[in-house]
Amino acid sequence: MQLGTGAFYTREEFAMNDIAVYVEDLACEAKAASRSLGFASDEARCAAVHAMATALRQRADEVLEANAIDMDAARAAGTSEGLLDRLLLTPERVEGMAAGLDKLADLPDPVGRVLDERDIRQGVHLRRVSVPLGLVAMVYEARPNVTADAAGICIRTGNACILRGGSIAQNSCVAIARILADAVEASGFDRTAVSIIETTDRAATGALMALRGVVDVLIPRGGAGLIQRCVRESLVPVIETGTGNCHIYVHESADFAKARAIIMNAKTQRVGVCNACESLLVDESIADAFLPEALSELGSAGVVIHGDERVRGVAFAGEFVDATEEDWGREYLALEISVKVVGGIDEAIAHVNRYGTGHSEAIVAEDEEACERFLREVDAAAVYANASTRFTDGGEFGLGAEIGISTQKLHARGPFAAEALTTYKYELRGTGQVRP
Repeated sequence: MQLGTGAFYTREEFAMNDIAVYVEDLACEAKAASRSLGFASDEARCAAVHAMATALRQRADEVLEANAIDMDAARAAGTSEGLLDRLLLTPERVEGMAAGLDKLADLPDPVGRVLDERDIRQGVHLRRVSVPLGLVAMVYEARPNVTADAAGICIRTGNACILRGGSIAQNSCVAIARILADAVEASGFDRTAVSIIETTDRAATGALMALRGVVDVLIPRGGAGLIQRCVRESLVPVIETGTGNCHIYVHESADFAKARAIIMNAKTQRVGVCNACESLLVDESIADAFLPEALSELGSAGVVIHGDERVRGVAFAGEFVDATEEDWGREYLALEISVKVVGGIDEAIAHVNRYGTGHSEAIVAEDEEACERFLREVDAAAVYANASTRFTDGGEFGLGAEIGISTQKLHARGPFAAEALTTYKYELRGTGQVRP
């Protein structure tokens, strides 16, 4: 099948052309494109990524028109405000995607780094050198910006990509991918280095996950259901990005004004993102003094409070719901938050480590010892003292565009970008040595 016709494939067309065959053909073409990318110079790859940024700016109207179609359909389907926020593209967000690509291109080359160099026995010279992974697959939901981030990071690192966007964002993702593929082709590379699956049939995701030996790594990015499906079913190695049940713990030594500002930023700046605060813990010794104003501020912003019995007795301006066990581990992605009063730092750390998702956790405290203990003992990819969890982002961490935030502990953890899409190989140079 030929791509780039300007229309999605229908189910009838796929009935005649098996989806698994289509996905495998697409992946094999992308895999072939990855080989020339892997050998390309840093200058050539940088130029291609800059060209991708320029193309996005020049053709922003196409992206916004496609996104408008997706937004209309999503609103008609009753999609939540949090998901609508993730789906929405504005001129500023398109510019943000382009700017991220430019920053990515200007970072040091992640390929060809000498990670180790020494002589081993008999004088054989060993070097361990970073190299591309090959073909990277991305499966993601209502996040069209991921299309640009993933494609840019892959081209920068000498990898090809095959993208599987969510059905709710299909028009947006396909429009962006085609623009970026045009830029890659104009830069002298095979356009199939940026490939996107142009069917919304769920069978395509299953076919992609089966391509062990063709696809080198699969990265899911989205809700818990999508991520767990990929972890359970994929035959391709997975870098697991995680959901974000992020906590803010207000220690008894906290500056109240500072704590309220951090909570409001982490909860309300953008509710549909994985680094938003979903759970608030407050020391019992300050609950009566701190909670009324803090919860009233949240209530004034429309945040629904899911609280324990202790919180139920607090007088504040806003909506209250009795918290259930499910609330302590829930990622709301909405104007909702769970609130619990804890007996102190021991209970707070235990609660975070039990119910957190290993994403981002924060303490607000003036007690330096409490801060250091929280930073040391909380098991998460990013742990903060006196700062909002909203900083957990590849751009904020100076990584350029990010490909995801990993909550696992192998290969990548936290926001990851270019370096995480490389592996390494050993190069050994001798003069005729044989092993004794």
